[in-house]
Amino acid sequence: MAFVRTVKTASGATAVQIVHSNRRGARDIEHIGSAHNEQELAALKAAAAERLAAGQQQLDFGMLAGSGSLPITSSRMAVLWDCLDLVYTQLGFGVKTNGDSVFRDLVLARIIEPTSKLDSLRVLGEVGVDTASYATLKRRLPTYAAPGWRAELAAACAAHAHLGPATLCLYDVTTLYFETDKADGFREPGFSKERRLEPQITVGLLTDATGFPLMVQAFEGNKAETATMLPTLRSFMAAHELADVTVVADAGMISDANKKALEAAGLSFILGEKIPTIPYLIDKWHRDNPDSTPPDGLVLTQPYPAGSKNKRRDHVVYYQYRADRARRSLRGIGEQIAKAEKAVAGKLPIKRNRFVKVTGEDRSINRDLEAKARMLAGWKAYATNIVAPTPEFVIGSYHQLWRIEKSFRMSKSDLAARPIFHHTRDSIDAHLTIVFAALAITRVIEARSGWSIKKFVTTARRYRAITINAGGHNINAADPIPDDLQQVITAIRGGH
Repeated sequence: MAFVRTVKTASGATAVQIVHSNRRGARDIEHIGSAHNEQELAALKAAAAERLAAGQQQLDFGMLAGSGSLPITSSRMAVLWDCLDLVYTQLGFGVKTNGDSVFRDLVLARIIEPTSKLDSLRVLGEVGVDTASYATLKRRLPTYAAPGWRAELAAACAAHAHLGPATLCLYDVTTLYFETDKADGFREPGFSKERRLEPQITVGLLTDATGFPLMVQAFEGNKAETATMLPTLRSFMAAHELADVTVVADAGMISDANKKALEAAGLSFILGEKIPTIPYLIDKWHRDNPDSTPPDGLVLTQPYPAGSKNKRRDHVVYYQYRADRARRSLRGIGEQIAKAEKAVAGKLPIKRNRFVKVTGEDRSINRDLEAKARMLAGWKAYATNIVAPTPEFVIGSYHQLWRIEKSFRMSKSDLAARPIFHHTRDSIDAHLTIVFAALAITRVIEARSGWSIKKFVTTARRYRAITINAGGHNINAADPIPDDLQQVITAIRGGH
């Protein structure tokens, strides 16, 4: 009879042996080799089992005797790459791009380690993926910049989000600056979210209510934020043949012209509204309750029937009071008033302070403005023209805007969206297309796994699948996967 055993050696390695014995107690020990890690041990055990099963088959381990280790012929981040590639395929990106492997490699490499297009080849090499040359990559970039290419990806995202007339679409913008002092008509200085003076571009992002990206568009850096929303929405609706969607946007995105344009387009909306003057309902509540603070969560409703104030559909404005918001606002007002009083007294230079009123040589505190600010502290307005609205739905939908803000943070930090290495518009558009596809994949992975994309990539990239050549035979081995990661992998795969 014969069996395989392992023995610790004096050097700390693990020797794999085949023990041949008979009834008389005689033993013949055949040494297969010594392993110095789990992969080598697995390979040697497999080789020993194969030798036992094959009987007379003889494997050549001469190479092991000289080097003390088995050659690894391939190694790849199988866990990480296979999960990313699975989601890429499930979103339909492979079909929409006609199986373009170069685009897929650039998208997945950006998730694993965002870097330049040239350095992405190094990342893919570390992953263990065969990829195209840098010359091929550069030759393909103009294709990825084409509007039709991004439209196909947007169509795949729209199908994943199950768009319909009742779909909530969140809209917001950000700016991406360039480390140059030369404007070119596209990269232009403008109002910067990061308070930068360099030329920049403005990027508009449309997502569903979960923050999953639906469309991205780049605009000139000096284009007003309020002028980006309607072009993006029109392109989106035309691409998907939608008669109506409900757009959710912050007050900073909305100008009077925007509201009229949304109305003219027949779109539904839920918008944050600025409160330039004290509304009648808020003033009446304070007059009726002169010594009281509004209860937390109080909502006052102001309807505007169709036809009033040039409104084509019924409108409703909800005014909500929140105690926490009031506390923060009142603290800020108090700090500004204190600075204004010092400025009026000549103890501080007059800087930009809305409560300082300057008339000729006279400086004073604008007490009327202070009273108005204190009365409006804690109140926020939400306007909508949807049919049969409720304050809970309208206010709750508006508060989903944090999800699109999270998508912007992810694109800027996790995906390094700022196109540092790009200078022409085609190159910048191609880069944004890659970031758009990568953002869609990361949002799906985070939603399914409950992990941040950074945690998933950092954890999964440590586990590799390798192929070892032992005596002319290729043997596959893999790092054992811990239970928590295995649960995440199962969730990403959809339970399979």
